[in-house]
Parts: sequence; structure tokens; C-alpha cells
Amino acid sequence: GQCLAFEPADYGPLLGGAAGAATIGGVLACNLSGPRRIAAGAARDHFLGAQAVSGRGEAFKSGGRVMKNVTGYDMCKLLAGSFGTLAVMTEVTFKLLPAPEETRTVLVHGLEDAAAVEAMTRALQGPWEVSGAAHLTRPLAATSAVSSVGDADAAATALRLEGPAPSVAARFAALSEELSAFGGPEELRTRESNALWREIGNVAPFMEDQDRHIWRISVPPSAAPGVVDRISASLDALAFYDWGGGLIWLSLPATGDGAQVVESERIVRAAMAGTGGHATLIRADAETRRTVPVFEPQPGPLARLTARVKENFDPKGILNAGRMYAGV
Repeated sequence: GQCLAFEPADYGPLLGGAAGAATIGGVLACNLSGPRRIAAGAARDHFLGAQAVSGRGEAFKSGGRVMKNVTGYDMCKLLAGSFGTLAVMTEVTFKLLPAPEETRTVLVHGLEDAAAVEAMTRALQGPWEVSGAAHLTRPLAATSAVSSVGDADAAATALRLEGPAPSVAARFAALSEELSAFGGPEELRTRESNALWREIGNVAPFMEDQDRHIWRISVPPSAAPGVVDRISASLDALAFYDWGGGLIWLSLPATGDGAQVVESERIVRAAMAGTGGHATLIRADAETRRTVPVFEPQPGPLARLTARVKENFDPKGILNAGRMYAGV
């Protein structure tokens, strides 16, 4: 009856691998968080303690087994999202929460991106305790195995409600009424709702075409449609939105031309200028990953601080060399 509240995703099939191959250590090392992140927080927020070995061969531990453990430096927050470049974690402790008793999703069809972000923002800012907010554009909604989404021939905006059955029913009715101005909301019950959110969390709309490059872009929700529009003006882009618009999953055509690859990366990062966002190249061929920065380039002072942290944990550069800001 418990769950990982941050809803870790399984990117294995997205990256051409096997489903279910992820480990909890890998999830925490990459700080992978699914659609419920907007309500429950990120993986790092549920990471209580770890035992690890640094690149120096020194064993250390951080945190503990209870939430109120506040002794020492909180190395868990540093290890979460470090992609294994600082230490090898040998034991982790994480927090569980009760699994939701019931899940329902309010589904609105046919919204343009900007209207969808407006609807999601209204839902998230209201009293309905929305635990998932995503928008699938029409081409990507058509890939869903959930019939209410895949067969509708229209974009789909989904808002998830979870909790005790009476509470979910009351909140669903109220939220549906609130969103009636955006169209006639439909309802997905627990089984279909869970299937849809698994697809969204696992980035299933982009699994099939393994030849396209996949970017993961974080921006303020209000800026998301504009970012996608600017990229789409120059590139053949497909995109969908999670986290109420705060997370954009972007698919771009792969090219073998180095100059075109560099130009695509420039367009993606230029589209985010002034938003405070950042972009990570999640899937691409090895040559592309050598040609362009996979992670958001850091400003000079932060880059120097990152280098000093890496040097202290792994002075010889033996842990996940070439990953993140770990050098070669």
C-alpha cells in the first residue's frame, strides 16, 4: 500500500533499452521524477540517506533512515542529480508515502498549447490538489494506447486527481465545472488514468522513432508555448508538456551533418533565452553527444565551483568520465 511518491520514470525503452531495467540507485543518481513531481516533489526530496564510495576510494555516509536526521552535510542532495560522477552509492534510504486509493483524470480535448497551459495553471493554482498536469499535442495524443486519448483525433490536456474516493469525486466535479469554459471535460477512471500517466512519465510518445533526438527542457510554464513556437519556426519539432507546462519533451529530426547538429542545439538554447530555463539532450547518437553540450552550459563561476566539487570527490576522474561536467 506504499509508493514512491515522486513517480520515477522508466526511460529504458525511450533510450532503446529494456523496460524495467532501471535501479533505484540510478533513479536517485539522475534525480528522475515523473508527473507527480509538481505535487510530491523531486526524487531528491525523498532521498533520506546513502552510503557511498568516492573516487578516492573512501567510504562515507550521509543522512539517515528518518526524516528528522539533520546531522552533518546533506550529501544526498549533492549526489542526487550527479549522474554517478561523484561517488558510487552502495546503499540508499528513501521515503515512501501511501499509494492513492483512487485516481481520476479530467481530460479536455482540442486546446492549443497556450490555452492548455492556461487551463493547467488555473487547475494547479486552485484548491483541487492536482497531482499531474500534462498536454499532448494532436500528433502525439494519437500515439496513446488509451482510447479516450488516442482515438479522439485532437490534442489532449490531462489533469489528475488522487486520494480517498469521496474526496476525488468531489474535486473531480468541481474541477470539471471550473474547466468547462475550455470545452466539455471527460473523465478517465483509475485504470485508464494510470495507463495514461505511465505513458506520459515514460515519454512513450517518443519511444517508437528511435532516430529522432530527444530534449528535456525546463522553463517557467508561462514561457513554454513560446519556446516551442520559436523552435518549431526553424526545426521539424514535436513536443508535449508535463508539470503544468514547466517540462517540455521535445523531439527533433536527427541529422548526420555536424554543422546542422550544432545549429539545432543553438536554436534550442536560443529559444530559452531570458526564461531562466535549461535543456538536456536525453537521446542522440554518440557523434552528436560528442559534438554539442548534452547538459546546459554553466556560467564561469558555477563551472569552476562544479570542477572543484568533482576534484574533491574524484581527483583522478574515474567515475563516469565524460558524463555531465565530469570532463573526459
